[in-house]
Amino acid sequence: MKSRILAAASGALLVAAVLSLAQRLGWIHLPSGVHETLRWIVILVFAGYAAAQRSLTVWILVGMAAGAEFGHDWPAHAVQLQVLGIIFLRLIKVIIAPLLFGTLVVGIAGHADLKKVGRMGVKALVYFEIVSTLALMIGFVAINLSRAGEGVRLPANAAAQTLNATPHTASELIVNIFPENIAKSVADGEVLQVVVFSVLFAMALAMVPEAKRRPLLNFAESLSETMFKFTNLVMLVAPIGVFGAIAYTVGHMGLGILLPLLRLLGTMYAALGAFILLVLLPIALLVRVPIVPFLRAIAEPVTIAFATASSEAALPRAMENMESFGIPRETVAFVLPTGYSFNLDGSSLYQSLALIFVAQAAGIHLTISQQIVMLLTLLVSSKGVAGVARASLVIVLATATSFRLPLEPVFLLFGIDQLMDMARTGVNVMGNCLATVVISRWEGETRALPHPTPAVE
Repeated sequence: MKSRILAAASGALLVAAVLSLAQRLGWIHLPSGVHETLRWIVILVFAGYAAAQRSLTVWILVGMAAGAEFGHDWPAHAVQLQVLGIIFLRLIKVIIAPLLFGTLVVGIAGHADLKKVGRMGVKALVYFEIVSTLALMIGFVAINLSRAGEGVRLPANAAAQTLNATPHTASELIVNIFPENIAKSVADGEVLQVVVFSVLFAMALAMVPEAKRRPLLNFAESLSETMFKFTNLVMLVAPIGVFGAIAYTVGHMGLGILLPLLRLLGTMYAALGAFILLVLLPIALLVRVPIVPFLRAIAEPVTIAFATASSEAALPRAMENMESFGIPRETVAFVLPTGYSFNLDGSSLYQSLALIFVAQAAGIHLTISQQIVMLLTLLVSSKGVAGVARASLVIVLATATSFRLPLEPVFLLFGIDQLMDMARTGVNVMGNCLATVVISRWEGETRALPHPTPAVE
């Protein structure tokens, strides 16, 4: 059934493309409105495929296509659909503060016993910060080289208001890091202030005796799990929100605004490839990781992560394979789960790339110092990203809000987010599997690892 619907959609799309080409070449002359009808037929057939597939990803793509077509065909009515995007945006934004608080408190206070964690904890955190920083830097360099967002043009007044609202002095930027009132920080969408408060709260909680720490830690764990479910509920209406946002955007600014997304997608994949070749591979060679056996060990969990766009879906198999690879169970049990909060390399790269894309799409020129501040903000705020699909968009949205960037370009990311999410999630799992081997080598736990191949040595 699904294959027949997909074949029908592909056939309808092919017919529409052939008729359009024939008319452009002057071979036929179609009445006005035929092209629009054919395009809507294609969209409706794909909607039937999405219903049969029961895939949120396909529905989001259908919502984007329908929104673009609606905005192109009826721009006057499309601009009235902005309310759908605004509602969806509000539902996403309300997740940010409790999600960051819960995940950071669990990640820090949950491993509060430094005597138990020992040197491994310090080494893991140092490694995570170095690699995450390199991932962020590669994302910044890639998007600045490709300039993928420059094809998007927002209204002039939006860009001007954004520039006027951006802090300019170093003292303002430093002071703005620290919260004055946590409720005000949440209300204003100051994600870095929420992160700083959460980190300090978690450190204080780590100093509390176990009997009094455990209730708050359990609360933070329950809160984070609840927010994951909350995110899943909100994502159920994502196709409607994306439809409204894309319809408004296209109706307001035209179809040309969607073209830079293909350039952005290419930039993303090129940057991830560069990260693997320039960062992960040299690290593996430096610590003498047996490349071929390692690739065999991570093939299945990375494939699961790529197919599901969820790091958590790959975690059980990744832990099992890393232990079979020769890493001690206690090392795997600590490094992999901790890495899921502190070492999401693919997500970090995407966040830096997407944030600069938003600025470029808004026509905003960012100085090197402003980009460095953004990088440092992401370096901290990305530690609250969950290993679930589309969590990175929450961080991009929150950071864009903190820097007073226009939010319209963020909606454009939804259209191709699944294609980017699959790749960055696969890199997340790959990076964390490598981290377990690196920390194991660093701790001198090499007795059970496969021997490196001659090429590696």
